[in-house]
Amino acid sequence: MKFRYAMVCSSNQNRSMEAHFLLKKQGFDVSSYGTGAHVKLPGPSLREPNVYDFGTPYKHMLDDLRRKDPELYKRNGILPMLKRNSMVKLAPQRWQENAADGSFDVVFTFEEKVFDMVVEDLHNRNHVLMKTVLIINLEVKDNHEEAAVGARHTADLCQEIEAAESWEESIDDIVTGYEKQHRRKLLYTISFY
Repeated sequence: MKFRYAMVCSSNQNRSMEAHFLLKKQGFDVSSYGTGAHVKLPGPSLREPNVYDFGTPYKHMLDDLRRKDPELYKRNGILPMLKRNSMVKLAPQRWQENAADGSFDVVFTFEEKVFDMVVEDLHNRNHVLMKTVLIINLEVKDNHEEAAVGARHTADLCQEIEAAESWEESIDDIVTGYEKQHRRKLLYTISFY
């Protein structure tokens, strides 16, 4: 594979990690991040989410939720998700703190608010490399089923980007083809490192 990819959602738990897991399995050079202030997972009610700091190991979250209510978190899919995540990497990482990870060629986001935060963050960085980065938003509902569908669509798009002679010249056709085939709109822009 010739490009480096970043998958970004709000908490680096579901959508970005499902895509990270699938792309890693397919041999892509991929990392994943979240843009939120904290990592939030569903709790016993909407008013009581489980909140963790970025950098808290997935294994720690898994053990914590197993202690709190193993039946609830197994039933709602959080425990299997955390187990998968712990097999991909140690802990959720925050996009705004990823400069040390180097530059990416393509960044996928899974909700428009996250797309806007990534674009703003890249805009505010020092553009010393003057290297282009493609940012694509594929809107994906934050549930396990939609995350799996979104990951497959992301993998298909990555394959097309990899196959292109020059993504800069092909991106409009890749996006148009995707939108026609899947009847889903993509938002995309180009920024710089």
